Amino acid sequence: MKLYRFLSEDDTSAFCHKVTKALNAGWALHGDPTYAFDAANGTMRCGQAVVKDVAGETYSPDIKLGSY
Repeated sequence: MKLYRFLSEDDTSAFCHKVTKALNAGWALHGDPTYAFDAANGTMRCGQAVVKDVAGETYSPDIKLGSY
């Protein structure tokens, strides 16, 4: 099964740590990162899609993607 997550965070080191944690858990970058102004909060936000192949699993909308 292929898993997909979109990670986002304010433009701080917290975003880099979130992506680094995912990479070290076996996730791989998917596509280019995004960078946009969040007008509601007055901050810049970053985003990055990540994917991971997990053998022996079956998709269910109840799975907790962060647990992989």
